[in-house]
Amino acid sequence: MKKLLVIDDETAIIQTIQTYFSDKGYTVLGAENVKRAYELLPEDPDIILLDIMMPGVDGISFCQQVRDTVLCPIIFLSAKTEESSKIKSLSIGGDDYITKPFSIRELHARVEAHLRRESRPRNQSTRIQFGAFWIDYGRKEAGFEDQLIGFTKKEYMIVELLSGNAGQVFSQDRIYEIIWGYDADGDANTSVMEHVKRIRKKLQEYGCDPLIETVWGIGYRWKS
Repeated sequence: MKKLLVIDDETAIIQTIQTYFSDKGYTVLGAENVKRAYELLPEDPDIILLDIMMPGVDGISFCQQVRDTVLCPIIFLSAKTEESSKIKSLSIGGDDYITKPFSIRELHARVEAHLRRESRPRNQSTRIQFGAFWIDYGRKEAGFEDQLIGFTKKEYMIVELLSGNAGQVFSQDRIYEIIWGYDADGDANTSVMEHVKRIRKKLQEYGCDPLIETVWGIGYRWKS
């Protein structure tokens, strides 16, 4: 049974999601604020639905605080329709963005799509080395020497895509389509550029040479 955590200060929205998804066989956990959400994180949800505008700590801040340790998909739910809000939400580790009011059936479809992507086998080790840097495609992990690097989900997916096709150049638009999806709302150049920037920074922090090359005017490639 899949476990869904919905974080929203509107009780009616939590109740609507709980009623609908419970009927679909989900266990639904509800939190009306970030403090309660932290208490529920040890329940290990399979996916999180996160409102942006909440009193106290907002959804953006919460996502930034937990993204490196919470690996499950995070879908933002927000009444904010501005492109800048969507770009910010995706660039700090969100996996999807749905504006309010939303169709509960569309929300269900999006949740199911993200969970299908997450269901790929993770227990078989398929580790590949690039010097002292390694990536385990089966376990969805990457590291340098004996240290595990805490990539966010989107960061890891970019590393997986580029390293699995070492030497091949991917445009920013193509990376965005593969990682975010064809129907994602956001700016491909900004989202991809920010994620690549963070990947390079983390590699540098661990003493690893930059492995993602910029092919000016075209895109990015993994050093072969």
